[in-house]
Amino acid sequence: MDTIEELNGIYFYRGLNNITAMELLFWILIKETKKQLGIQDIAGIAALLMGHNGIDVPCKPGSATPGTSYASVYSRKYLSYRFQNRVLPTLTKKSISLNGLKVFWVNNMGAFVGRAAPVLEWIILANDVSQISFRTASKYNVLVRNEDKIW
Repeated sequence: MDTIEELNGIYFYRGLNNITAMELLFWILIKETKKQLGIQDIAGIAALLMGHNGIDVPCKPGSATPGTSYASVYSRKYLSYRFQNRVLPTLTKKSISLNGLKVFWVNNMGAFVGRAAPVLEWIILANDVSQISFRTASKYNVLVRNEDKIW
């Protein structure tokens, strides 16, 4: 259990002396981040790296997203099942920005899995950020004086 002492607007927290309210918030954020990161993050980072389209594909048409990923290469090789119609939605990027994403429907299970790998990482990342933020703010608000609270 975290305990905190406060004297004249200066906090003492987990062996840290004479810290301000903002410094306290920072150290709680560090603690919550350290607590959150785990094996799912390693898998998520691996998925993001495997899903990066850094392999050059010279025969793609000009309107196609340039390059392909290791995830796409291997999933197309080992999951080569094809549906008769394009029923699987995938995201591809035209550029780095969020506006640069486009939905492309495919009928190849391997293409679907390969393009889903980085999307999985972004979901894990968003989950981590939201959980860390919520727990940090909640713990901080419990520990500080009313005038230092975030909400």
